[in-house]
Amino acid sequence: MSKISLDSLDLAALLCSRVCHDVISPVGAIVNGLEVLEDENDTSMRDFAFELIRKSSQQASARLQFSRLAFGAAGSAGSMIDLSDAEQVSRGLFPEDKVAVSWKGPVAYFPKNKVKLLLNLVMVASSAIPRGGKMDIVVSGEAENCDFVLRCKGPNSRIPPHAEELLAGESETGTVDAHSVQTFYAGMVARACDMKVTLAEEGDEIVIRAVS
Repeated sequence: MSKISLDSLDLAALLCSRVCHDVISPVGAIVNGLEVLEDENDTSMRDFAFELIRKSSQQASARLQFSRLAFGAAGSAGSMIDLSDAEQVSRGLFPEDKVAVSWKGPVAYFPKNKVKLLLNLVMVASSAIPRGGKMDIVVSGEAENCDFVLRCKGPNSRIPPHAEELLAGESETGTVDAHSVQTFYAGMVARACDMKVTLAEEGDEIVIRAVS
């Protein structure tokens, strides 16, 4: 394994590519729905197009709101973020029929980087259950001394490929791409807020822990 060397411009470009990848599918579906409305007079097809536009708009909005907190500045340096906002965007990220999300945590404001770490770990956890399932998120402790535990269970659940190396800032080639940059970024944020992240298989669950 080699340490990943990535300058700030490349990191910004890869994160932008990741966000665009996440929203391009629902935006494309909106465009398709609008094209159907322009060319179709059949009532059932128009109803289908309206429903497609509605669901895709909600999905695109949810992904953008999530990315704003997970990747964005979300305020000035040293700012605090309401955990309830993190819960809301985490629940909105997944269709209820694919991933059932449970959340247990205090009603509190946490440091920006700790919330960003938690949200990026939610994304790592989602890749551990590629066919959907259940995700239990527990936040314990106080703002300056907290722990996160994410438990995932579903068909074909597994520790995401190369996740442990990427979280440690390493890869076989010493590089990352737009797909793997999010996990690498999660490791960067963890080190920035002095938290250690581990992944483990416990029975039929994949467990991600971040401890202060």
